[in-house]
Amino acid sequence: MTKMTLASYPHMLGFEQLERLLERTAKSGNEGYPPFNIEQTSDYSYRITLAVAGFAEDDLSITVEDRQLVIRGRQSEGTDNRVFLHRGIAARQFQRSFVLADGVDVGEAIMENGLLHVDLTRAKPQTVVQTIDIKKG
Repeated sequence: MTKMTLASYPHMLGFEQLERLLERTAKSGNEGYPPFNIEQTSDYSYRITLAVAGFAEDDLSITVEDRQLVIRGRQSEGTDNRVFLHRGIAARQFQRSFVLADGVDVGEAIMENGLLHVDLTRAKPQTVVQTIDIKKG
């Protein structure tokens, strides 16, 4: 079976970058931790919510790298000498990546009750009509 790409469609011009973004998203290696929600909060805004119980604000970092929102978490190991009889709460690091379309900007990030909320906004699309003059050759 032949792999279909956007380049296979001659009427789809200039979408090579979109194809690269789709491939990068497929390879991002996001595992199931931490769980997250994505909700549409209005016609032009979104909210990503990650369940980050046990992480403090200082344990988390949020960056935008090459149109990719990257959220990382690394809990600092306590220096106290605690002895666990059972350790069911993992203190593992994570990285979650979300590819952002052109025109999507990252707003504020809010920590609330063990949930990290990251707000995104998308620029309102403008309708552009362009008339091309035909010249005699």
